[in-house]
Amino acid sequence: MFTWQEVIGLSAGFFLLLVFIPYLTSIYQKKTRPNRITWSIWALVGFILCFSYYSSGAVNTIWVPVCSAVGHLIIAILALKYGEGGWNNFDRGCLLSAGISLVLWWQFSSPTIALAINICIDFLGALPTIRKSYYQPYTEDPFSWTIFLSAHTLNLVALQNWSFVLSAYPLYLFCSTATIVIFLLRPKIIRRQTTSGKQRSKRKIHKS
Repeated sequence: MFTWQEVIGLSAGFFLLLVFIPYLTSIYQKKTRPNRITWSIWALVGFILCFSYYSSGAVNTIWVPVCSAVGHLIIAILALKYGEGGWNNFDRGCLLSAGISLVLWWQFSSPTIALAINICIDFLGALPTIRKSYYQPYTEDPFSWTIFLSAHTLNLVALQNWSFVLSAYPLYLFCSTATIVIFLLRPKIIRRQTTSGKQRSKRKIHKS
């Protein structure tokens, strides 16, 4: 019999795999221009994280990393044609730092240290997209990222043991994705606040 945490973990992984469909669709529709550095690093680190995370004892929450790695690889390939970035100083700095971190990863045999280093590498890969989401929110699909966030939230619920080794990666995925979602929704929130402010001002003028 499956425990409820195992069912949620499997559901989160399957859900995340489905999430890539609207993101891929938005790429083909040219609504999204994925950053080449981000998705290349995520694809590489994704499979490494799967092995280190599994060796650390993760079972229920392993499905999200596995499905993420597969999805990242597909998008990394598509980004070569439909994506952007990879050549500016910021992107190259992230790639260089990720490369140094990979060298450090090979020097350690501890699954815990390897997991921590890989999370750092993954974050370095996320930085170009986080930066792009802040300055160019129109180049990413908010709907897809919101569903990504929902899948990572489900993955947190699937945790049975909140030790550092088992909770660090799901928490990192949740926080980094939540940051991207906030940045992508920020222009809409600002527009709503601006519209509401103008409407209040008109009402005050009308009443006076």
